[in-house]
Amino acid sequence: MASLITTLGLKSQADVGLILPHEHVFVDLRTPDQPDQGQAEVDQVVALMAPQIAQAQAAGVTAIVECSPVGVGRRVDILKAVSEATGLPLVVPTGVYREPWIPHWAQVAGEDELRAWMVAELTGDIEGTGVQAGFIKLSAGDDGLTACETKILRAAARAAASVGATIASHTIRGSVVRDQLDIIERCGYTVERFVWVHASAEQDIALNLEIARRGAWVEYDWIGGEPESVSLERVLSMLDAGLVDRVLLSQDRGFYDPAQPGGGVPRPYTYLCDVFIPVLRAAGVDESAINQLTCVNPFRAFAR
Repeated sequence: MASLITTLGLKSQADVGLILPHEHVFVDLRTPDQPDQGQAEVDQVVALMAPQIAQAQAAGVTAIVECSPVGVGRRVDILKAVSEATGLPLVVPTGVYREPWIPHWAQVAGEDELRAWMVAELTGDIEGTGVQAGFIKLSAGDDGLTACETKILRAAARAAASVGATIASHTIRGSVVRDQLDIIERCGYTVERFVWVHASAEQDIALNLEIARRGAWVEYDWIGGEPESVSLERVLSMLDAGLVDRVLLSQDRGFYDPAQPGGGVPRPYTYLCDVFIPVLRAAGVDESAINQLTCVNPFRAFAR
């Protein structure tokens, strides 16, 4: 049986409802060479983020895919504490972000070493936390993959293939996604387990349709961060093309930022539920499609 691997154990489709497939609870966008990157007191993060999680739960959110990999201050101990304090399952990743956020050890590591590290976190636990990685999170340069990013992607494809995990990648341009899918296939894995993060950043919607028809997940995760008309047009175009089963919706919101005093001011996780789903209904999207987009698809995308 397929399950989400979360901070609170395995969750079946029956255990969850609406899932946000791309959010952050804790992230630090300073580069790893900064001495205080990723540093924060666990109780302070819980104090700031638990009320945000509670608001999301009240709005109908039942799980969040937390998309902060190595390179941007991944702190699974903090995520576990927030999850346990609120009772909300979080799906957390292995994997490495793009340059210049790739830490030195990953720059010098070989492909086999990176693959083994990812497999260990996907099958065991992350850094002694007792939390198992649920998926692999990567990124690619806006103008194309660097040699190091390509190495990491190849390692990720081979690791994912060995356990059936999903690879999600922050990739701005559709042409770069094409390259990523080609690499994944050459490594012997399926593009159906690839999530194109930030797909709405690609101005040519035809590329969104192309990638979805190829079998990958197309994720519109700036809901509330771009005009509603833009998000709605993207979603309706995919539905009109018969691709409702390849679309993911999220907000890329939150989060505790240790670079800001007191963690900064989080953006609520509730925009999709409170604002955009009613917009979809008003546009004529039926309840079956809304359930597919917000409950069924994210579970299928990240479960294994």
